[in-house]
Amino acid sequence: MVRVRLNGVEREFEDGTTVAALLAGLGRAPQWAAVERNRDVLPRAAFPTTELRDGDVLEVVHLVGGG
Repeated sequence: MVRVRLNGVEREFEDGTTVAALLAGLGRAPQWAAVERNRDVLPRAAFPTTELRDGDVLEVVHLVGGG
């Protein structure tokens, strides 16, 4: 298990969980999400290969449209 802080809340995930799997578990479409990991914005292309690490601090923002 890895412990991360996700949007200010401590959470635990299985070892090997990727950012893409995290988003899927949250019900977020990756094309509408922005992810900051340890103060660095992650490119969407890296979501499937970036694994969560113990101590990561993540901020996930889901973009919405409207007018």
